[in-house]
Amino acid sequence: MPQTPDSLRQLTDELAKLPGIGHKSAQRLALYFLKLPKEEVLDLARALAGVKEKMKNCTSCWNFAEENPCSICSNPKRNRSVICVVEEPNDVIAIERTNEYRGLYHVLGGSLSPLDGIGPGDLKIKELIDRIKPGVEEIIIAANPNVEGEATTIYLTRMIKPLGVKITRLARGIPIGGDLEMTDEATLIRALEGRVAV
Repeated sequence: MPQTPDSLRQLTDELAKLPGIGHKSAQRLALYFLKLPKEEVLDLARALAGVKEKMKNCTSCWNFAEENPCSICSNPKRNRSVICVVEEPNDVIAIERTNEYRGLYHVLGGSLSPLDGIGPGDLKIKELIDRIKPGVEEIIIAANPNVEGEATTIYLTRMIKPLGVKITRLARGIPIGGDLEMTDEATLIRALEGRVAV
């Protein structure tokens, strides 16, 4: 069995640390990089280094940005009375792609997960509570629809409710193109509870 050169093995090991990339995919990527012209590989390396040097957290919403405050928080056209609470920066990107939401965001930096040792002190919950001042009328909790997201939603609701602010959450239900027969019971219950008039 041929020995893998150290540099190729090291690159494969580093790529395998990326989310969603297994060892075989990492090896395939490493071999792909070997086939690229050196300048293209250096462009990728510069882009990786540049993003680490330039990106920081907005100290208002905790999203990634090159400037502080970020372009969303500093935009005077955004609705400052509504804050959408999300788990990660990629959730902001997903919501922004819809071109429907015009409020502000707050990125928690994860979700509550006692089994993984992630408690309230590990998330940007205190910073969220500090942002809820007069003028903020609604907090939209857009946590992921899983056990950790539900725990986070319940905890945030308990923390925010005494502040007298309207709390909403994203609707849950059957996805477009879904099939009732194949939909799990919990999703059907949420869809029935969240039904709207037509």
